[in-house]
Amino acid sequence: MTRLALDVGGVVRQVQVTRDGGRLVVDVDGRRHVLDAAATEPGRWSLLFDERHESHEVLVRNGQPGAWVVHVDGAVVPVRLLDPRRRDASPGGGSDTGVARIVAPMPGKIVKVLVETGVLVAARQPLVIVEAMKMENELRAPRPGTVTDVLVSEGALVEAGAPLVTIA
Repeated sequence: MTRLALDVGGVVRQVQVTRDGGRLVVDVDGRRHVLDAAATEPGRWSLLFDERHESHEVLVRNGQPGAWVVHVDGAVVPVRLLDPRRRDASPGGGSDTGVARIVAPMPGKIVKVLVETGVLVAARQPLVIVEAMKMENELRAPRPGTVTDVLVSEGALVEAGAPLVTIA
C-alpha cells in the first residue's frame, strides 16, 4: 500500500494506492476507485475505471523533483508530491498560515496575470494562466491569503519551477 499527499492542480488530495490482483484500488479523499491500468508506452497509460465503465488516456511527464505534469485526455493537470508531515498536506487544503509559493509546473508563456500585490484571494481562486504546449493552464491559490509578490508579467517566458506568485 502506498499513501501520498498530492497537490493536484492546486487542491491537496490524500491518495492511497493498493494492488488487488491485476487491478489497482485508488482511494482519493475517501472515494474508492477500482481500475485497470495498462502502460501503452513509457509514461503513457490507459486507465479503465470499473465503476463508471470509463477509460482515460493519461500521459505523465516529469517536472521539477517531486512534481509532474499529467495530461488526462488532453487536459493538463500539475501534480506535486507533498511531505505528509507538512501542514499543507492535511485534508481540506492545509494551513492558512505561512507563505504559499505558486510556481510554474512546466516551461511556458504567461498569458494572463489575474491578481496584483496586496489583493486578498480565496482558496482555489485563479491567479495566473500559463500556456504550455498550446494548452492554457490556470494556476490557483492553494489557500486563502494576501498576494505579497507577483513575480511575472504577461508575455513572459518561464521555466518549470519558476516562482510566479507568493501568498501570505
